Order: sequence, then C-alpha cells, then structure tokens
Amino acid sequence: MSNGLVVALSGGVGGAKLALGLSRVLAPEDLLIVANTGDDFEHLGLSISPDIDTLTYVLSGLDNQVLGWGRRDETWSFMETIATLGGESWFRLGDRDLALHVERTRRLRAGQTLSQITRDVCRQLGIAQRVLPMSDDPVRTRVRSDEGWLDFQDYFVRRQCKPVVHELVFEGAAQARPQADVLTALASGTVRAVVICPSNPFISIEPILAVPGLRDALARCGAPVVAVSPIVGGRAVKGPTAKMMQELGLTISAATAARRYDGLLSGYVVDPADADDVRGLSATIKTAPTLMTDLATREALARIVLDLADSLAPRR
Repeated sequence: MSNGLVVALSGGVGGAKLALGLSRVLAPEDLLIVANTGDDFEHLGLSISPDIDTLTYVLSGLDNQVLGWGRRDETWSFMETIATLGGESWFRLGDRDLALHVERTRRLRAGQTLSQITRDVCRQLGIAQRVLPMSDDPVRTRVRSDEGWLDFQDYFVRRQCKPVVHELVFEGAAQARPQADVLTALASGTVRAVVICPSNPFISIEPILAVPGLRDALARCGAPVVAVSPIVGGRAVKGPTAKMMQELGLTISAATAARRYDGLLSGYVVDPADADDVRGLSATIKTAPTLMTDLATREALARIVLDLADSLAPRR
C-alpha cells in the first residue's frame, strides 16, 4: 500500500545520488523526480540535457562511477576524431552517450516534448520511477562573471568554473510553464514529502524554483519540504557551490544553503560537522551523515530524510 508520493528536486551528481537512494526505499509509483533543465544547451547541433541524463544513467546503473559523469564502458572515437578535425572538443561526449543526444535531438525536431522523450528513454533503460523535466520550455542558466556573460556550460566545463561569479540569471524562466504532470501531482493531495536533494542551490535547484508557479505549488502541496545540505564541514562535497557562495558575498555554510529556500523548508538534514552552523534556522534540523559514498549510504540518507518528513507531516 502506498504511503504517498515523494517529489524530489534534483540536479547534478549529488541530486542523482540521493534520487537513487530514494528509488531503493520507495515503490516506483511513489517517487517523482523533477530534474533541473537550466543546464541544458545545444552543442555540435545536438540538444543536451546533462542533469536528466545523469539521473537516467544513475537510476539505470549505467553511470560512469570513475569519471562521475556520463556512461560506463564508454569509448571516445567521436571526440578524438572531432579534435583531429579542429572541432570543439571541450565538452566530452562519449560514443554511447552520443547516441542519446542524437535520438533526443531527432525527436525534439519531430515535435515531441522533452517530457515525452525522457519518459520513453527511462522506459527503454528499465527505469520504473518517473523522471520529468521542470518544464518543457527552454530555460538557460547564464553567469555574469569577471569575464562577462557566459553560458552555463561555457563557465562550468570549458572554463572549469574559474571565472569569478557576480550574478546568475535563468533566461526563459519567466516565460516557461511548469511541467504539467508535476503540477498535477503536487495538487493531488497525495504528496508525502518534497525532498530537495543536496544539489547546488544556485544552479541546480533555483532554476526549478524560478519557473512561475512551481515554488507556490510546492508550498501549497500540504506536505513537508525537507532539504539535504550540499555543504559538509563547511565545504562543498562536489562542484562550485562553496566558490559561488564566496564570490556572491555569502558565508560558505550549510545555513547559507538553507536560506536560499526561505519560506519553503520544513526540515533540513545537515552533517554533524555543521550542527552548530544551523542553529537559529526556522526549519527543524536533523543531524546525520550526509556524505554518500556507496549504495548503502545513499539508502540510509534517503530513509533519514523520509523519517524526518514523516515526523513533520500534519496530522490528518
């Protein structure tokens, strides 16, 4: 019997790790994962959705755990050949990964939505959980840096996060429509919890919340909203979260990450190393190990998050 729907907001590798943990402790029909698409871009004529692809590879067991991105058992003939031709090789597309981007691009040009394509890819890869983009309309994260305005992947991959960040904008967000099935789920009255995965708040979660109507729908769904801190011991586990905090004039801390979700959070899971830092937050704090190093720790953290959410659920 279902205990209710869990809606998880995810971006990047950290989000995919917790999403996998949730997928292991919940029935497939009880998990809906909403993926950030602010990282999406067009490259070499192809439509690429990095956060959706990370989720699908992780959930299907096809992820490359050595590199931390892309598919396992990858080959690189395409990129090697592009480089010999003087083409752009800064964004590495493995041969197996390339097939997904080619197929997505073909279907988008044929008029299918990103949601339809993502559902079908998940089905083909044996993923029973629902994975949906935050919107079928294009939203593109851009970075105002000390080198001027940069497209996100130009900043993140080509420039390896080296430019100093002054501002982030989500182009197209104001005109984007939330993915319809996500809104329907949030309004269904069956939501057990909303989980904000330990993703970079600036570039993975805030693009989702920037889509008009999504933040309000999350707040109105009647379920606890629980986030997991992406900061452990005052440092980011992976990626430029801490660097961005510093460059935006913010304190590098778990509390800073939580404040990006002011007015939304019911509960917040932080590593014991950050317990003192989050005193005074309005959300209920749960301290627990948040570093996910293997499948067991992913599942353990998922259970901790759900237990906290259940303890905060309104009595019916």
